[in-house]
Amino acid sequence: MAEDTSTVRLEPGDKAPEFTLLDDRGEEVSLGDFAGRRVIVYFYPRANTPGCTTEACDFRDSLTELNDQDIAVVGISPDPVDKLAKFRDDHELTFPLLSDPEKDTLRAYGAFGEKKNYGKVVEGVIRSTFLVEPDGTIGEAKYNVKATGHVARFLRDLKA
Repeated sequence: MAEDTSTVRLEPGDKAPEFTLLDDRGEEVSLGDFAGRRVIVYFYPRANTPGCTTEACDFRDSLTELNDQDIAVVGISPDPVDKLAKFRDDHELTFPLLSDPEKDTLRAYGAFGEKKNYGKVVEGVIRSTFLVEPDGTIGEAKYNVKATGHVARFLRDLKA
C-alpha cells in the first residue's frame, strides 16, 4: 500500500489553525492573542542559519511598516526555546519566535512535509508565510518562499 504523503495546503478564506506555543521567553502565545487584528505567521526551518537569519532580519526591518498597517508578526520553527532566545538576542528580533518541536502547528499549516533540497526529496520545514485576518481566516498563503526579498514581495502583494 502506498504511503500517504499529502500535505495540507491552506488557501485564502480557510480558517487559520489555532495554536498555543512557547515563545523565545518561555511564555505561551496563542493565535487567539491576535484576535481582531491581522498577523503574519511565518514558518522557517532553523534559527541562526543564513536563510532564516536573512528572513527574520527582513521582518524585523519591516516591522514598523507592517505595524503601521496594524499587522503583527510571529515566527515559528521546531527550535527549542533556548535556541530561539539566542536567535532573538543575536539579531535583535522584536517579534515573538515560537517553538513547535512536535511540529503539530507546522503540519496544521502545511509547513512541514516533503520538499526538494538540493535535488533530493526530504521531509522538513517548508518555508511558508500566512496572513491571518482579524476574523481568523487566511488572507494570504505563500508556500516555498525564498528567504531573500520575501518580505518586500509580501508587502507589495498586500498593497496590490
